[in-house]
Amino acid sequence: MKTMKGPGLFLAQFAGDEAPFNSLDAICRWAASLGYKGVQIPTFDPRLFDLKKAAESDAYCDEIAGIVRSHGMEITELSTHLQGQLVAVHPAYDEAFDGFAAPEVRGNPKARQEWAVNQMLMAAKASKRLGLNASVTFSGALAWPFMYPWPQRPAGLVETAFEELGRRWKPILDAYEDAGCNVCYEIHPGEDIHDGATFERFVDAVGEHRRACINYDPSHFLLQQLDYVAFIDLYHERIKAFHAKDAEFNPSGRVGVYGGYESWINRAGRFRSLGDGQVDFNAIFSKLAQYDYDSWAVLEWECALKHPEDGAREGAEFIKAHIIRVTEKAFDDFAAGGTDEAANRRMLGIDVG
Repeated sequence: MKTMKGPGLFLAQFAGDEAPFNSLDAICRWAASLGYKGVQIPTFDPRLFDLKKAAESDAYCDEIAGIVRSHGMEITELSTHLQGQLVAVHPAYDEAFDGFAAPEVRGNPKARQEWAVNQMLMAAKASKRLGLNASVTFSGALAWPFMYPWPQRPAGLVETAFEELGRRWKPILDAYEDAGCNVCYEIHPGEDIHDGATFERFVDAVGEHRRACINYDPSHFLLQQLDYVAFIDLYHERIKAFHAKDAEFNPSGRVGVYGGYESWINRAGRFRSLGDGQVDFNAIFSKLAQYDYDSWAVLEWECALKHPEDGAREGAEFIKAHIIRVTEKAFDDFAAGGTDEAANRRMLGIDVG
């Protein structure tokens, strides 16, 4: 068995214009002071990372890795969540998602998609230069506006959406294959890949591509009322990244899974800081250890109530306490009888008399 690595910290929700959150060096110093051993770097935040440079320059990648190492940490993965989202956008969301793209391609869906694909390809090259074997992202969505089956969906609509989604992602996955890096999709509402069934559709659409993997985040499953522990049993072979994020679901007579268009604080389902929600992390860490998950446990902080710095401080200790250092021997080895094959056959009554 293998022991997972951690705690890691996803920097996206903490980056800002004020110190110590406005540069990679400063934010790494802060994260290390809290006990983090790794950082997941958002490639879309120029305060922390220059994706174009990283795709083209070993020297720049050595500099970035050196900054992280100088604080006793490692880079866990690169994040391309915002760029991945733009690989596939339904026209209903064009304006809402335009802000994720570079200014020069906003208002031009075709140019925006080409830009997003190029960003993903650069991230593959950057991951290779950094020696990373996993990257985290979103899939984007074409069918999401039709998620609820009313009005009745026309026959073939979903199949066509996933066929197109697979067509767009297959060349990107091939580039990550060349880079020796897995693409770990965060299974997330708002994406066409939002549960196990849709992940299976996507894997089929990309020809069972081995680089089509999962960034496991149980918070999104709890809000959907999906069995997030059984999910690991089903898909553990493709789980190559892990966002440790908590959530709670408290339905009332007013709101349930869909939330009634309420703010996050008033929704039945809402994200919480680690340890403040309802996710059974003891079961999750045990299940991941059972299946030899040996990559990172990375805190993604999202909470409607708690201050992010408090969430980060508590989250480091929470993950550290939950990581299972796996055993190298069976607990009952002391009682081993030291028998051999001949003795086994005698005990079973084979070849006796």
